[in-house]
Amino acid sequence: MMILPNKKDAIHKAWLYRLLEAIADDRHLSRVLYFKGGTCASMLGWLDRFSVDLDFDYAGDKKDIGQTRKMLEGLFASLGLSVKDKSKNGIQYFLRHDDSGSDRKILKVDASFPLFRASKYAPMRFLEIDRILICQTKETMFSHKLAAIMDRFKKTGNIAGRDIYDIHYFFMNGFEYDAGVIKERTGKGVKEFFSELADFISKKVTEKVISEDLNSLLPHDKFVRMRSVLKREVMSLIKDEIKRLEHPVQGNR
Repeated sequence: MMILPNKKDAIHKAWLYRLLEAIADDRHLSRVLYFKGGTCASMLGWLDRFSVDLDFDYAGDKKDIGQTRKMLEGLFASLGLSVKDKSKNGIQYFLRHDDSGSDRKILKVDASFPLFRASKYAPMRFLEIDRILICQTKETMFSHKLAAIMDRFKKTGNIAGRDIYDIHYFFMNGFEYDAGVIKERTGKGVKEFFSELADFISKKVTEKVISEDLNSLLPHDKFVRMRSVLKREVMSLIKDEIKRLEHPVQGNR
């Protein structure tokens, strides 16, 4: 169950669930949109923070993207969501709802294309909406979260504190990552990748970066506890992983 930082977030959560339920009930959309990201992880109990967007991988043919966009836009209209902005060619929408009790009015829906060949997917049941959706596996999701930290900075110049928090949570809960996904997405072996990631976090991630992104996604008491230790603990976890890769023992990756 997705955790709510404050009661007003219940309205945004309700809209996320309404839209996701409608996608799951559509034969075409549920077949071509593979759920991923923070909202997926939170709903499956793989993550203990709030998340505000719906992220997917697009598994359909490129020639059918137009049809998928048309079907999504019809679905948005049927739910009473207005499109405030959208990608001209891809699948990315910024939707507005007008519930007066919510501070969050914009809901982002995004689908990435093409798929990475190494990514793996499986059907998962979402108990809160009683629906099954095809999702990234836990290992694939962790791998993409790891790669997203530097990738986001290269593309936008931004760092998301939630990415740092998420890999910390995945490491601390013993999640495995998929070396093939990291290799395909970054072009690097895992040891080289983790060395570069440690250097990047050391130089670029500050408490301010962490605070700006996470303060509205965690309950206040947990945010205060994590803010000052998150960078140090992530650095330690990555360095431990590098040591394991340098000195493998039987049974380890």
